[in-house]
Amino acid sequence: MDVEKSSSSSFEDLTNADDTKDFRAAQVHISDFETSEADVGSANIDSHAEATTQEDELDDDIECDILGNKQLIKRIIKKAPANAKRPSRGDLVTITYTGKLDDGTVVEKEERFQCHVGDFEVVQGLDMVLPMMHVGEVSQVNVDQRFGYGTIGLKTENPPEIIVPPNAHLVYQVELVDCKFEDFSDLKSFDILRKYGARKKERANYYYKRVEYNNAIHLYRRALDYLDSRDGDPDAEFGKEDLELSNSDLQSLLEDRLIVYNNLAMAQIKVGAYDAALQSVEHVLRCQPNNPKALYRKGRVLEGKNDTQGAIKLLQKVATLEPDNRSVQSDLARLFIKARRDEHNEKEMYQKMLGQAKKMEQKSNIRQKTPLVDNSKLKLLGFLMGTILIGVAGVAIYRYKY
Repeated sequence: MDVEKSSSSSFEDLTNADDTKDFRAAQVHISDFETSEADVGSANIDSHAEATTQEDELDDDIECDILGNKQLIKRIIKKAPANAKRPSRGDLVTITYTGKLDDGTVVEKEERFQCHVGDFEVVQGLDMVLPMMHVGEVSQVNVDQRFGYGTIGLKTENPPEIIVPPNAHLVYQVELVDCKFEDFSDLKSFDILRKYGARKKERANYYYKRVEYNNAIHLYRRALDYLDSRDGDPDAEFGKEDLELSNSDLQSLLEDRLIVYNNLAMAQIKVGAYDAALQSVEHVLRCQPNNPKALYRKGRVLEGKNDTQGAIKLLQKVATLEPDNRSVQSDLARLFIKARRDEHNEKEMYQKMLGQAKKMEQKSNIRQKTPLVDNSKLKLLGFLMGTILIGVAGVAIYRYKY
């Protein structure tokens, strides 16, 4: 999807032109007619080569519609040097960029900003374009609101000020200064691990506030990848997989890791991933059994899984740990009302079930009694018919004899 065009054809044309000129220049003494003919041919070839070069320059300016729907367009302003590297997903890149509105207002500007490709640390449109650039390249990127700041826009909190209005189209000029693949040896420093982990966590919090929970979940998980004492090196010796960190550094990483797990659980609850959220809070409760936030989130998980009584027990524990927490008190009151309503509905359901069972029993009894009545009638009718037949037979015998 790059707009760069190969210049091999132009190079070949120029070479042929030079060869032709040398060849014709060597034979200039043959005749004036042949010399003039050679000059005409050389001029035509030179003009063709120049036209081809201009065509290549125009090709560099052609817009590349990355998605095919005009929502993300890339145009090269300055080509990268030959054999320049191209970043891959997960690589650490250094970029300089400026973002503007359609009226030219500058809304973003960063110099030598570092981020990991694919981790949503910049606007999504830029994040998608970075793997298509080469180191040293400067491009203009037109970003639709869908891959920019969306229907929410961008604003500051204190003081509240709109930086990017909702549904705004953005134009970025971005330069890819450098890219680097980080191997395990680059991630053995406590400062690097904590720096990357904190950066991912802050960006995840940003997406959580924007109600973009899936992006937040991705970045919380990426933060956990860095806030870990294990380096993940498959070539590490057995028993030496952990980084050699001091106790204070390990404690700092653990505390940051538990905070991220708590935030991750809340984002997972928001998308209804209750089983995953339960696993996240369990990581916290193993280390801190009385962590109020983890207990509260576990209560939310149990409520989502329709275990109201279990949720009430956990929130009651949180209420004892934080008696001034009004949100916990209001949630407890709501759960008590829900529990009573569920109990009432359960009783009604059981009563209906028992009532239907009694009706079914009565119907079965009636069905069992009805054949008994019918049998007694049949017996009486048979007795009467037998008596009549005996009488008729007796009268017939008497007449036959007398």
